This record gives sequence, structure tokens and C-alpha cells, in this order.
Amino acid sequence: MFAPARAAEERLQGSLSYVDAPRMDEIDKRLLDIIQSDFPLEARPYAAVGQRLGLSEDEALARVRALKAQGVIRRIGGNFQSRKLGFHSTLCAARVPEDRLDAFVAEVNAHPGVTHNYLRRHPYNVWFTFIGPSRQQVDDTLAQMRKATGIDILNLPASRMYKIKVDFKMANNDEE
Repeated sequence: MFAPARAAEERLQGSLSYVDAPRMDEIDKRLLDIIQSDFPLEARPYAAVGQRLGLSEDEALARVRALKAQGVIRRIGGNFQSRKLGFHSTLCAARVPEDRLDAFVAEVNAHPGVTHNYLRRHPYNVWFTFIGPSRQQVDDTLAQMRKATGIDILNLPASRMYKIKVDFKMANNDEE
């Protein structure tokens, strides 16, 4: 989770050119359109994706793996409305000295409830979201992180939920 954010931060400090951008053909773009919003919920989803794209199951899966290796795909998984499932989520921020970033991030990312973790140019330079089965469990886990790292973590639970569906249309056609 953290490595791409750090790499992006380093690129911002250096010179990022369009040459560094991953190369994708139209099939890759159509594949991304399918898997981000219309992923088939069936026993062999990549066979279904491949069929839609005129590929075999193995070819579709190989393309997904290649896009993941290039950093185009960060994760594949469901998005659930945690509150409707009874879970509690929060945004967290921490001021982490540069020489302790790796250790802090390793500790944070070791917890399965961490869904995002980003490095920012800000006094609070590490931001992450955390979801747990209860407010108490979230508070207890954040306390464990503080104890393990010696770094204070701001717990900023939302008072109101705004959920925006974001799709990044990739293909140049209207089929998908």
C-alpha cells in the first residue's frame, strides 16, 4: 500500500515524464473498465472477462497480473458499506519522522483493517483509513499501533458519510 505512495512522492520531487507511464493497449483498457465496475460474480470470473474481450481465461488473468505488477492495479476486492455491516471506520493521521517512516508504515500495514495508507507533504505526513468491527476495536488497535511505534495517531472518525462512486473510463469505445 505504502510503496506506490512513496514512489509517487519521490517522482514528484524528481522529474516524471510520460515515458514512465505504463503502456496499455485497448484490450487492457477495456479489461480495466470491466473489472473496476462490472466484475463478474461467478466461479471463473476471468473466463467471463476473457470471453467479453475475445481472450482465454489465462490471457485475461495474465493481463491482470501484468497490470498489477506495473502498479496500474493496486488491489482487487469488493467495496462494502462498512456502516451497514456494523463496522466502524476512521481516518487517521500521524507525524512520522523521516527516519521512522518505514517502521511506522510496516506496523500500520500489518493490520488487516487498514484500507489505504498515503504519504503526504504535510506536518501530518502519513494518513491512513482503518475499519474494524466496533469503535472499541478500532480504538484498541490504534492504541496498539501507538504503543508499538511510539508515535501519536490522530483518530478522525467521520461525522457524516459521503460515498462517491468513481470509475475511470479507460477504453475509447462505448461497448463496455
